Amino acid sequence: MKGAGPDVTVNTGAFTDAPSGLLERAVLATLRDAGVSAAEISLTLLDDEGIRNLNARYLGKDRPTDVIAFSLGDGGQTLGDVYIGYVQAGRQARELGLELREELVRLAIHGTLHVLGHDHPQGDERESSPMFARQESLVRAIVADLRDA
Repeated sequence: MKGAGPDVTVNTGAFTDAPSGLLERAVLATLRDAGVSAAEISLTLLDDEGIRNLNARYLGKDRPTDVIAFSLGDGGQTLGDVYIGYVQAGRQARELGLELREELVRLAIHGTLHVLGHDHPQGDERESSPMFARQESLVRAIVADLRDA
């Protein structure tokens, strides 16, 4: 770890217009909300092919997805990798009538919550789960900060 506090690395790759600072802030806010001070989180933006390959290899689903997270911690420190399907996030944002940066914040928070050990049911109960309530509370706070700036 590079010093005191969580270490967050955002890899935007080809998506040079991506809001890397905002994504870092979303991950840090999620860690802070969970009371985690020792953490290393890597967040990487991928195109459809990259996220599809991860989804097929590790989750057995041969299609693009919005976010995949891997917890790598050993109990003493939170370690994890979060991968966001940037192109898929753009499609979802358009479908939902949201700004892309809001959807990216949501996915960064969602992935970080998974790294922290949170999970949600599949199906209709997914959006009423405690994980989603926490996620949306964090999204609202970050988006409100953006509007106030």
